[in-house]
Amino acid sequence: MVHGELANVRKAALPIIASLSGMVVPAIAYLLVSWGEHGAVFYTSHVDVLMLLLGAALLAAYALLPHQKLTLVPLGVAAWYAVEAGGVHATVVGVALGLLTRTTANAEAADHYFRPISAGLAVPVFAFLSAGVKLDGSSLGAILSDRVVLGVIAGLVLGKFGGAWLSVRLGLAKLSEELHWRDITAVSLLAGIGFTVSLLIGDLAYGDDRQRAEAVTTGVLAASVIASILAAVLLHVRVRKHRIALDDV
Repeated sequence: MVHGELANVRKAALPIIASLSGMVVPAIAYLLVSWGEHGAVFYTSHVDVLMLLLGAALLAAYALLPHQKLTLVPLGVAAWYAVEAGGVHATVVGVALGLLTRTTANAEAADHYFRPISAGLAVPVFAFLSAGVKLDGSSLGAILSDRVVLGVIAGLVLGKFGGAWLSVRLGLAKLSEELHWRDITAVSLLAGIGFTVSLLIGDLAYGDDRQRAEAVTTGVLAASVIASILAAVLLHVRVRKHRIALDDV
């Protein structure tokens, strides 16, 4: 949104709206399918308003103070602790810090230092600890019988497309001339592959109900398999179509 193609507001409108709707529409799809099930919306056990306000103040300081190494790490860690203690999962702080980091050489330096830790350590460790899936009869049966699990699958597989389509139809964004709606459909299915965040949210939402949490984890895996297969087929077809069109030119 600062450099390159997306620095143009008109060009950035579609991916911005699609990214926002990619969070909202799956949530709506999930709620429509699972409405009425126990515990299906909120999952924090407590909220400490003062600690959340402290976290917000620390994030504001992070945004306003000069971005030096001596200030970045302490402020980030303190904000992480305050928000976590306030009852909101600390991953929210990670997103906020990423958005507030200025797009200067400091951001590139931070990426250089932290990417190996994030991609090489944090993500694999999280995946290893969270990806245990029970493939017994009850967990597999829940895919077809548990409305919460069906809601997870519907949200992941179907939820990424609606916002992009609606934004173009309402005139809020414009589809590139090089793209077709079949391309958007294929990519939206590919984006339905959920892993780390989906497993995290499922564990937070149903951590007290291990049977339901295991069923949701199985649903995430099932949704990822369904989305990946459908996306692979559609992308293969679309790549062939584009290749034929280029050969004709």
